[in-house]
Formats: sequence, structure tokens, C-alpha cells
Amino acid sequence: MANNKKKNLTMTQQEYQKLAKKQEPKRPVLMNCLRAFLVGGTICLIGECIMEMFVNWFGFTEKTAGNPTVAVLIIISVILTSFGVYDKIAQWAGAGSSVPVTGFANSLCSAAIEHRAEGLVLGVGGNMFKLAGSVIVFGTVAAFVVGIVHLIISGGG
Repeated sequence: MANNKKKNLTMTQQEYQKLAKKQEPKRPVLMNCLRAFLVGGTICLIGECIMEMFVNWFGFTEKTAGNPTVAVLIIISVILTSFGVYDKIAQWAGAGSSVPVTGFANSLCSAAIEHRAEGLVLGVGGNMFKLAGSVIVFGTVAAFVVGIVHLIISGGG
């Protein structure tokens, strides 16, 4: 009889996957997309307001106001991450808060905060640049590929 009970408790991986899929809660995809759109759009709107501030109050041109605008957005993101606010926004918004430059700043700041007990060089610096390294490599490779495509399309000139 004990052998019979053991046989009933075993299941194949496919049976388990089917059972797990049935138990999995439905994801509100449309609501998640709406939240991401709203938060990402709000971050971009804040960036536009900051850029207009640099243009109208400090005499920057639209072309030169971009860099200080990004710097201010990064500072805001780091401050909000330090107080634990950005993580709550990110949890609610999903990808909407991780796609703009503020999401990257949040990731670096979170890594620094999490590993600060390990020291400045090996903890903070090492873990921040583990994350940044992949982004830098991807950006470099993507820029190279886009440059090659541009060179081919423009006919070499």
C-alpha cells in the first residue's frame, strides 16, 4: 500500500508545468502597460520641464540644455532611491521607471547602497561597475553596428 501512495505522488515535469500554469495568477498586462506609459511619460515630462527651465531661466539653448537636464534627472533619481521612494515607484510602474536614464541611475545607486558594507572599492565601486559595464558594452556595440549600417546606407560618405 505504501508503494501505491508513492506512485500517486509522482508526476512528470509536463504534468507539473500544467498544474503550475493553472495555479499561476493572471497578469494584468493592459494595466501594467498603462502604468508603465504613465510613469515613463511623467518622467519625460519632468525632464522637458527641467529643460525648459534651463532654456528660459539660465539662457541655455535647446541643444545645450540636454546635458544638465539629464544630470538633474539623475540626481533626483539618486535622491529618491536613497530615501526608498524610487523603488516604490518602480514596483508600481514596472518598466516605465526603468527605461529612462533615471532607471539606470536607480540601478547604480541601489547597487552602491546594497554593497556599501563591503567597502568603497570592492563593494560600492565593484558592484556599481558590474552593472554599468554591461550597459557600456551594449552601447558601444550598438553604436558600432549603427555606424556600419549608416556607412552602408550612405554609400561610404
